[in-house]
Amino acid sequence: MELTCESSNLDDYLEETEEVDYSHFSIKDITAELYSQSLNEIEFVKSAFEFVRDNISHSWDIQSSRITCRASEVLFFKEGICYAKSNLLCALLRCQGIPTGFCYQRLTLGDTPDTGYVIHALNAVYLRSIGKWIRLDARGNKLGVDAQFSLEEEKLAFPIRDVYDEMDYPVIYTTPNIKTTTVLLQNSDCTTMYLYGLPSDL
Repeated sequence: MELTCESSNLDDYLEETEEVDYSHFSIKDITAELYSQSLNEIEFVKSAFEFVRDNISHSWDIQSSRITCRASEVLFFKEGICYAKSNLLCALLRCQGIPTGFCYQRLTLGDTPDTGYVIHALNAVYLRSIGKWIRLDARGNKLGVDAQFSLEEEKLAFPIRDVYDEMDYPVIYTTPNIKTTTVLLQNSDCTTMYLYGLPSDL
C-alpha cells in the first residue's frame, strides 16, 4: 500500500500536542536513555518502538479498567490501548526530532465481521537516513500477534483481511484522530469502552 502524508511539511510531524506531550520530564528522560544506547537513528527508532511494544501493557491484554491517553500518562502507568500507546511512541520519537505520524486500520473487533468493527491505531515514522516512511505497530505482541521493526516488508500486528472487509487507511496523519482521542477522554472503564465504545470508522 502506498502511504500518503496529510501534510507535505515534515515539521508538522514534530509538533507537540496535548496528547503527545514530549516536553514532560519523564518523556525526555526515557528518550535520552534510549538514545544514549543507540548508535544511529534507525537503532533509536527500533529501541523506542520495542520499548513501547514490550514495556507498556495493552490494557485489554491485562484486563485493566484504567484508561490512559497522554503520552506521559501512558508512560507513568505503563499501560494503554493502541490509541494511547501510539501517542507515547510518537512522543518519544518527536522528542528526538524524528517525524512521526498516526495511521489507522479498520479491523473486526473479534475474529469475524459479526463481532463488529473497530479502528486500530499505529504509527508511521520518517527515517531521514534512508528517506523513507515506515509503519510500526507498538500495540504489544501476544499469541497470534507478532509485530516487528522492519525497514522493508511491514510486520504489523494485524494483517488486513479483505474477505472480512477490513481496510488500511493510507493517510499518515499529523495528530491523533479526534474520535480516538474523544473515546479515551469520555470513558471511565477501559473494559467497557473496549467492548462497546471504540469508533468503527474514522
